[in-house]
Amino acid sequence: MAHAPEPDLASGDPGDERPRWDNKAQYLLSCIGFAVGLGNIWRFPYLCQTYGGGAFLIPYVIALIFEGIPLFHVELAIGQRLRKGSIGVWTAVSPYLSGLGLGCVMLSSLVSLYYNTILAWVLWYFLNSFQHPLPWSSCPPDLNRTGFVEECQGSSAVSYFWYRQTLNITADINDSGSIQWRLLICLAACWAVVYMCVIRGVETTGKAIYFTASFPYLVLTIFLIRGLTLPGATKGLSYLFTPNMQILQNPRVWLDAATQIFFSLSLAFGGHIAFASYNSPRNILSLINEFDFPEQSISRDDYPAVLVHLTATQPRRVARLPLKACHLEDFLDKTASGPGLAFIVFTEAVLHMPGAPGWAVLFFGMLFTLGLSSMFGNMEAIITPLLDNGVLPRWVPKEALTGLVCLACFLCATCFTLQSGNYWLEIFDNFAAPLNLLIFAFLEVVGVVYVYGMKRFCDDIAWMTGRRPGPYWRLTWRVVSPLLLLTIFVAYVTLLARKPLSYRAWNPQYELFPSRQEKLYPGWVRAACVLLSLLPVLWVPMAALAQLLTRWKRTWRDRDVRPDTNTR
Repeated sequence: MAHAPEPDLASGDPGDERPRWDNKAQYLLSCIGFAVGLGNIWRFPYLCQTYGGGAFLIPYVIALIFEGIPLFHVELAIGQRLRKGSIGVWTAVSPYLSGLGLGCVMLSSLVSLYYNTILAWVLWYFLNSFQHPLPWSSCPPDLNRTGFVEECQGSSAVSYFWYRQTLNITADINDSGSIQWRLLICLAACWAVVYMCVIRGVETTGKAIYFTASFPYLVLTIFLIRGLTLPGATKGLSYLFTPNMQILQNPRVWLDAATQIFFSLSLAFGGHIAFASYNSPRNILSLINEFDFPEQSISRDDYPAVLVHLTATQPRRVARLPLKACHLEDFLDKTASGPGLAFIVFTEAVLHMPGAPGWAVLFFGMLFTLGLSSMFGNMEAIITPLLDNGVLPRWVPKEALTGLVCLACFLCATCFTLQSGNYWLEIFDNFAAPLNLLIFAFLEVVGVVYVYGMKRFCDDIAWMTGRRPGPYWRLTWRVVSPLLLLTIFVAYVTLLARKPLSYRAWNPQYELFPSRQEKLYPGWVRAACVLLSLLPVLWVPMAALAQLLTRWKRTWRDRDVRPDTNTR
């Protein structure tokens, strides 16, 4: 088998000087920690139950096979072969693709801003978990101490703690409110932790990743065992994984499955390239309150019999109660996704476990370490290209550059600690990444296969691994993945154009409160959404145009100089 020679592309960065992982376990854990982030805890389960459980896994697995895994392989292989960050890699592939690397850096920066803000919220809940009872277990008394706060009574203790005592959220995005100092302090602490972990790149993250990447799976295993012992666990799993094949007729299912792959594997952010470059119940309570039963005198199993008895003996009083039928499907369909799932639904579940504070500490500790592992990848996607391109003089230590990046990100992220910060975080989450990831992923595959060259890329893989990629890899890289990504991009843009830009506000004055009020974004916010969607990807045409102008300028300069030379 012919082996590809060592390329000259990496000659500017001597391999001996570049830091390396201490062992393969560090590299593997770092990739897993970066890929499996907070979105896998709340977004993936939400999509599964929304689209019929097991039915969603069908398009998800298909997208994983033909889109996710091939692109994952491309990023790891090209990063390890060229031993550069995203900017260096794509500039080496083609100077006209240098904007792809710049876009990845910009995208990772935007994601890091709001991602670490979520970790600040997690840290706030984690610190509040060391008390009994938990602060979100009951409503606080009102100012007169004659009852409970009306907003809390109208919603729930869990929702009140999240929206009012944590976010202190405004009722409209136009009302920015003031900075919430407790969140600002937590945000500063989170950035300090991130800085200490990435201060020297893979030399420090490689040590921290042993804990941050393994601890979440230990906690998830504990929660799994606990969940399987709860009443109704079998029914819940049956509902979640029994496929409803009719849902597959909805194109949105396939679109959401395909886009979820990017968040499940953290593709097209540039983090994997950077890592690889260093490789070598309310009804029961209503009955108890109405008929003055002692608390916990009616269990879940006794409730149907007690309700039948009271309906027969005192039908008028029962008829006045706001009793609702409890169906598993209705409950799951009304659950939240995103942060609401972690800070409302999961915290509600923790309250019903014996020894609730201990479970809360485990849960939020797990979330923090899970998010921290992903932040390692986000920061490497930013810092590695900056180091490779010599943004600062060589005599400036890497610790200083890392500190400047973390400080700049912290200052920019302070906007999320405003009372309207949650609304802006949702905007960043919804508009900063999805569209850009699709475009970047398409350009990555096309750039490697049709610009860098399929034969050359396969030779590189053979040189690194000792064997050439099989027909599956070559077919997906050359045809299937680009076509699939292009189709997803067109479908996503079409759906985005038809969907009104709106948000759901927490408004205690809303007539349907505690339901969140649906509001349209004002014009200036819609403009910000469009700008946020285009900001990373604009680097691609801008860099290509700059390169083209530079080449034209050089060509015309050569033409002007040539006649003078001949005359002499």
